[in-house]
Amino acid sequence: MLPITRWKLPDTTSEAQSLLTGELKINPIMSQILVNRGITNPDDAKRFLFPSLEQLHNPFLMKDMEKAVERLTAAIYGKEKIVVYGDYDADGITSTAILVNFLREIHDDVTYYIPGRIEEGYGLSREAIDRFKENGTNLVITVDCGISNREEIAYAVSSGIDVIVTDHHEVPEILPECSAVINPHRSDCSFPFKFLAGVGIAFNLLIALRGRLRNAGFWKDGKFPNLRDYLDLVAIGTIADIVPLLDENRVISKIGLSVANTTGRAGLKALMAISDMGKESLSSESAAFRLIPRINAAGRIGAPEDAVELLLTKDEEEAALLARRLDAYNRERQELERTILDEIVDTIDATVDIHKKNSLVFASCEWHPGVIGIVASRLVDKYYKPVVLISIKDGIGKGSGRSIREFNLYDGLDMDCSSLLLSYGGHRYAAGISIREENIGIFSRKLSKAVRKAIGDKNPAPETVIDALCRFNEIDYNLISQIELLAPFGNMNPEPVLCAKNVTISSPMVVGNNHLKMRAEEDNANYDTIWFNYGHLSPILAGATADIAFTPQINRWNGNSCIQLKMKDAVTG
Repeated sequence: MLPITRWKLPDTTSEAQSLLTGELKINPIMSQILVNRGITNPDDAKRFLFPSLEQLHNPFLMKDMEKAVERLTAAIYGKEKIVVYGDYDADGITSTAILVNFLREIHDDVTYYIPGRIEEGYGLSREAIDRFKENGTNLVITVDCGISNREEIAYAVSSGIDVIVTDHHEVPEILPECSAVINPHRSDCSFPFKFLAGVGIAFNLLIALRGRLRNAGFWKDGKFPNLRDYLDLVAIGTIADIVPLLDENRVISKIGLSVANTTGRAGLKALMAISDMGKESLSSESAAFRLIPRINAAGRIGAPEDAVELLLTKDEEEAALLARRLDAYNRERQELERTILDEIVDTIDATVDIHKKNSLVFASCEWHPGVIGIVASRLVDKYYKPVVLISIKDGIGKGSGRSIREFNLYDGLDMDCSSLLLSYGGHRYAAGISIREENIGIFSRKLSKAVRKAIGDKNPAPETVIDALCRFNEIDYNLISQIELLAPFGNMNPEPVLCAKNVTISSPMVVGNNHLKMRAEEDNANYDTIWFNYGHLSPILAGATADIAFTPQINRWNGNSCIQLKMKDAVTG
């Protein structure tokens, strides 16, 4: 039963650790955490701990950025009709919001379009292009989509509509032929950081465009937009897309969260209020678990336009109304998700030998397509296997897949399953597919073969990476304040995990929704611990001596604070 993960203990590199400790005057445990993340140089450590906007790369290093800026500048001066074409998730919605917000301040004819998840699906459609042609649109700018829409973009161009693609998804062999295709994953793109979210690429377009217009004397009074004000939304979209929070993503996320905490943006303040944040500062965790699900819910089961309008509005009453609407969507989403998850888990318990399965594919005509991606993520967390869930309507299945560290889902679909799919797209950990109902069975078998080819017959397990070993008497407020400099936490920059050995556990009790609260003692020092969602382990740990993996944090509540250990795993002696 314990441990629940495979532990990976740190390599000790005392020379680098000593260098950082001496040069930066930081705790040796903090130095070890940095070394474990590949940061061994004091100057690199300073850049990581104290990022600045000066660290952002030149946006013109992106292939086709020059072409995009030239075409967009011509549209602005020529008073052309511009449409920003986004996606219905939080990355696409924030991308749409920042581009529309900026362009509307300098141009009179800017609208946006978000396709309906169920009615139209992901990416550009001919139907939407026909509507743009009818209303005289001259230029479409895609955000967080478009790279896979070669045929639709060719149709738009043949209809007299120019297209600029900004996207961060995997690049197909043949690119769309249009005014510009901006995607750092292009093999001919020299931009040094490849893992921006869609909103990060849209933000780089704004940096380049503002610079070009400013140099051309566009703002006669010298008062040009401050792009720092947009970083609150850029940070939220970046965190939502679970891209690596390193390099440029770290800069925009860390500074963007600080902007969000002092924002005057009516919609963001209303969303924080409806999310019961109180006076709590926005962090990557609270963004991921409170704000982003509500933004996503609009695109999953409601109207994504509600989320875009929330982020665009300057009216506080309208913002409060839209925030309540997103909150209602989110509650409905939670109930739908719970029902589907329970159904699948019951099916697995009754009919599936989970130890003999290396992947899971399930399909139903009853599932809402807007929530199956979330359920797939929950199933990956529970079983640690690649999962694809498919919602069927009129013989066509729309699927969402999620994967594990050891298996690149997009490559598996592309190399082993593409002949069965009507369409597909995504990246290593998440993908969407369209498939005929009659092909789902063989798709499941082909996906299983692809997983076996990639990882063999072994049963991979989730991993807990231990950053440093410690004693309880080494944990104090100063260490935690240093660890907090590593935030924001997320993909490729997880919360640091420490390990203490031979800890005595006492007073276990289940609190809240199956959370385990305990007291842990070692060498006459003791701390309260909290282990989310593991209340069922209370009988095993009562009175036990254990090695524990945890993240130390400051628990602030009702004006008071104390050190608390957030549990990750345990090994009983």
